[in-house]
Amino acid sequence: MRFEFVDLFAGIGGMRLSFENIGAKCVFSSEWDKYAQDTYEANFGERPNGDITKISSKEIPKHDILLAGFPCQAFSICGEQKGFLDTRGTLFFNIEKIIKAQKPYSFLLENVKNLKSHDQGRTFATIINRLETLGYFVHHSILNSLDFGIPQKRERTIIVGFRENITFSFPKPLTIKPDLSTILENDSEIDPKFFVSPEIKRKRFSKVKPNYPTPSIWHENKSGNISALEYSCALRAGASYNYLLVNGIRRLTPRELLRLQGFPDTFKVVVPYSQIRKQTGNSVTVPVIQAVAEQMLVSIESKLPAAPKYIQQELWQTVRPVT
Repeated sequence: MRFEFVDLFAGIGGMRLSFENIGAKCVFSSEWDKYAQDTYEANFGERPNGDITKISSKEIPKHDILLAGFPCQAFSICGEQKGFLDTRGTLFFNIEKIIKAQKPYSFLLENVKNLKSHDQGRTFATIINRLETLGYFVHHSILNSLDFGIPQKRERTIIVGFRENITFSFPKPLTIKPDLSTILENDSEIDPKFFVSPEIKRKRFSKVKPNYPTPSIWHENKSGNISALEYSCALRAGASYNYLLVNGIRRLTPRELLRLQGFPDTFKVVVPYSQIRKQTGNSVTVPVIQAVAEQMLVSIESKLPAAPKYIQQELWQTVRPVT
């Protein structure tokens, strides 16, 4: 069986790539940012439709699965956390409107980890309630890219829904430790423009703790502290150019940024460096979404009935660890 999906808030196509990798077909995409559209078009052969708020739900073709990594800035711990008071936060309601009109069999939504705790959990409760009111059985979890073979600590809230109460389980973490060296390029082959100035290098080395691992990516937090880790902290769209440094001496290259989100080396870079930094910071991690997609596919094809909610709750209470 081949499923058809729509790719909303598509960015550079991380969700599309994940679902195409399991044999699903994209029938519609939407992305308002011009540079993201350029990257998407170069890699998928079609330019996404524009601003989803200006597209009628009737214009969107019928589909089996709706995908949407809706804007996260309104809920991010790195932002002002205005949530639904921010116009970007209200874009969830555009998704709700489309789901209500099109009634896809399932959906996958992605956002920052902080979505669950924003406004003391009220924002997340509102989202789940509205999705359930549309007749969907909703599952949610926080998944970390580090658990799926990618050397990036990136925790994201994943919400999956089905029109029927079928069995679904989120993918389990892999039992392998991500290897940072597999995503790094050779320093000798990198353009000198990616290397930081002697002054920045001196400041970084004066703050880092001795005996740091090699290779490592050095992260400077808001307090100015430096952590040298065997993986990258989460890529951020609006971070400073020196937010993450490889071994404390240079910035990540476009190819390394894409690898940190699980994109293949065949993925084309057609935009300036400032834009690829923004795009990878906004993107999903492909192996994470693909792992979820595979689990969704199993559930949709088998359609095994899930236990009623109250039974699931009783089971959880029985097996949860004693604290």
